Amino acid sequence: MAGGGFCRLPNGTVVVALTLTRPADGTGPGSGTGAGPGAPVRVLVHAVNRARALTRLRNQGLRSVYLRGNDQPPTPDEVTAVLHHPDGLLWRAAPQADPVALPGGPGRQATAPGSSCQELWHPIRALLGPSGYAGPARPAA
Repeated sequence: MAGGGFCRLPNGTVVVALTLTRPADGTGPGSGTGAGPGAPVRVLVHAVNRARALTRLRNQGLRSVYLRGNDQPPTPDEVTAVLHHPDGLLWRAAPQADPVALPGGPGRQATAPGSSCQELWHPIRALLGPSGYAGPARPAA
């Protein structure tokens, strides 16, 4: 697990943000996002509590999803995006982790050119492929 975190909203619900690797069986070569199979993606979930947020992801087919710690909580922009989406499940390519130092002193950093900070959020169905998750296999009666 690369990282993740959560924040509790004033109404008691939570927004969970996780950085996961893109599934190999997703749609096409990145769906125009620059994130091919195995690339890191940022996933946002809005739910009643943290356990239900992780359950929502597991029900979509992302089985080994865990939230350990709170080292990368969702930003205010991410919270706004997930609250305004009807499904409450969003993803986009994770921003590049190699910042470029700006002149003018230590500690000033900017993201590298071409980072995915301006990429739009996608519904979770776009990450999992056209067929989505069919549910657990049921034996024939």
